Amino acid sequence: MTEYKTRTTQLVVHPANDSSTFSEMATRVSIDDEGGGEFLKVEQTNTGAILINPGEWPAIREAIDRMAAECRSEQ
Repeated sequence: MTEYKTRTTQLVVHPANDSSTFSEMATRVSIDDEGGGEFLKVEQTNTGAILINPGEWPAIREAIDRMAAECRSEQ
């Protein structure tokens, strides 16, 4: 008999007060593979997607954190 396992390949991040996974504020983070190896895909409805090689993530995360800290708060 074939053994099966369950794998989580997508998470949806959305505002706590909006439970719709199709909200324009929802961001999907998934593992994708088009035959050349796995990569991360960050996608929002109506805005397209960003494809990220897992090896690039630490440098990209650092750059995003740095730029987020530089943003002027409007609050």
